Amino acid sequence: MTTRSDSPPSESLRDRIAAELTLARKRSVRLTEAVDDDDLVRQHSPIMSPLVWDLAHVGNQEELWLVRDVGGREPVRRDIDDLYDAFKHPRRDRPALPLLGPAEARRYVSTVRDKVFDLLDGIRFDGSRLVADGFAFGMIAQHEQQHDETMLATHQLRAGPPVLAAPAPPAAAVQVAGEVLIPAGRFDMGTSTDPWALDNERPGHPVELPAYAIDAAPVTNAAYLAFVADGGYADPRWWSEPGWQHRCSAGLTAPMHWRPDGAGWGYTRFGRFAPLVPDEPVVHVSFYEAEAYAAWAGRRLPTEAEWEKAARWDPVSGRSRRYPWGDEDPTPEHANLGQRHLAPAPVGAYPAGASPLGVHQLVGDVWEWTASPFLGYPGFAAFPYREYSEVFFGSGYRVLRGGSFGTDPVACRGTFRNWDLPIRRQIFSGFRCARDVRPDETA
Repeated sequence: MTTRSDSPPSESLRDRIAAELTLARKRSVRLTEAVDDDDLVRQHSPIMSPLVWDLAHVGNQEELWLVRDVGGREPVRRDIDDLYDAFKHPRRDRPALPLLGPAEARRYVSTVRDKVFDLLDGIRFDGSRLVADGFAFGMIAQHEQQHDETMLATHQLRAGPPVLAAPAPPAAAVQVAGEVLIPAGRFDMGTSTDPWALDNERPGHPVELPAYAIDAAPVTNAAYLAFVADGGYADPRWWSEPGWQHRCSAGLTAPMHWRPDGAGWGYTRFGRFAPLVPDEPVVHVSFYEAEAYAAWAGRRLPTEAEWEKAARWDPVSGRSRRYPWGDEDPTPEHANLGQRHLAPAPVGAYPAGASPLGVHQLVGDVWEWTASPFLGYPGFAAFPYREYSEVFFGSGYRVLRGGSFGTDPVACRGTFRNWDLPIRRQIFSGFRCARDVRPDETA
């Protein structure tokens, strides 16, 4: 992020927007240029789009919101709006559409970006709510980074030789084990002040919680392997009724991408097979699998409010911070974000990112399933369009928190909410457990 402390606020904001848009586009280019054109147009899984669809879709959203709506400029390609409307065409049907080819998609997103930077040079960040504080630009930067993470997940599902590479995450710097007691009391959940927070993070509101205990770190491969070895996938006692039905119908026997490796287990990650890393957070598990493990362990998944209090509440000041470590933006010392690595880091790798009460790796590494359905907060108002959040509200989706190694910092903060169907595990999803506490434990 580039800002100049001696420049006017609007210039600093302009610099920040340009930097975030450029960073997102560099990542989109890296993910799409890593494969040939045949791979770009191929559908690697029926639950994912072809990579070329994601590329043109981010350009189309940028054109709709920034070029046309904010800028009031003439359309670049009005004829493709229907093709890249995510609500009109399920992912499984997108390969059959007359999509832009790789070269044409690249030219299109480049043309749109040129027009956006031209618009950015002269815009005033006042007036409408869409423009104030650069919200629409921040929304588009986040949107592209979210699709970059989706494209990264598509790469994980892709067959063939490896095409992505990154250095290994740092080793554990401290030992982290056990659980942390979160005292009873009120905290402020969500936000009404973060200028780029999306509608489902708003408004900020007080929440009263009883005392509870939450794992100091995400559940690791070693811990989850004990569940597998104990026959957890064959025992319906640990599964909810819909979870057990799905486990049986889908034939689940272990997390996605795990397979036996001699006497042990290994997993395939971005085309490379390796033994399990015992102290790495387990990844690619569904809500149902996380729920079953928690029951087997005599615990439960945290609610969304419990997760957020553990991540944001400062017991000294009593206020909710933007991140577990404070209000400052993440650095590589705080969290595993931004596709710097292609795996979660071992538990204990980021002591600088711990919360004041000693809860580690709440941000980055793996998205964490919570027990909560995806619903609007009290006073929720859709903005700037219902299809971002509101159409997904209900008991069918579960909330995930915290971001993964594939999440960019611009799309990750203590209030950020992700959601997915409870059967999904192609996402970079893990979890931690929680439990109720007895009155004598809080005395």
